[in-house]
Amino acid sequence: MWWQYLLVFIGALLFDVVPFPFPPAFTIMVFLQIMFDLNIWWVIVIGVAGSILGRYILTLYITLLSGKFFKRSKNEDVEFLGKKMKEKGWRSQLVIISYSLLPLPTTPLFLAGGMAKIKPLYIIPAFFIGKFISDAITVHLGKYASEHAKSIMDEALSWKSMTSLAVGLLLVCALLFIDWRSLIQKKHFHLEFKIWK
Repeated sequence: MWWQYLLVFIGALLFDVVPFPFPPAFTIMVFLQIMFDLNIWWVIVIGVAGSILGRYILTLYITLLSGKFFKRSKNEDVEFLGKKMKEKGWRSQLVIISYSLLPLPTTPLFLAGGMAKIKPLYIIPAFFIGKFISDAITVHLGKYASEHAKSIMDEALSWKSMTSLAVGLLLVCALLFIDWRSLIQKKHFHLEFKIWK
């Protein structure tokens, strides 16, 4: 049924539009694929499309939120980081692909991109490659594991999932509280906690 695939799209979009580490979009993709016995490749294609739209929307609205909630100096610091990232050219694209392949939340990547006012089209193609590959693997593994539902539930609260959430929160904190300009230009590590307006 078409509405079940629409749920995959909306679910992936909602999981990836939030500005804080949230369960990865593949979790809703796997859940709906198992629940409705959907075609796995359609789930992957539609789910990745929803994820990309969610991340695109995130990069657009986070610029507005960062201006309202963070000090001007913090926004300038992250913009500086974004400019440095763009200077790296194809190496930055490889970093984005590699990061998207890892089982880590990609929220910090898009928060940084949005706050740094990097055009989403600079990030999204590389993100698409990594996201498609990692989600294809994960959804296939989810289908395989569906015969072992109890172990999946146990795994949801495993040290791996908790570690992934903790790493995601740590990356967001690093993005927000490290003085990136001082670190990159002067090689001086400095934390700045007074970033809120």
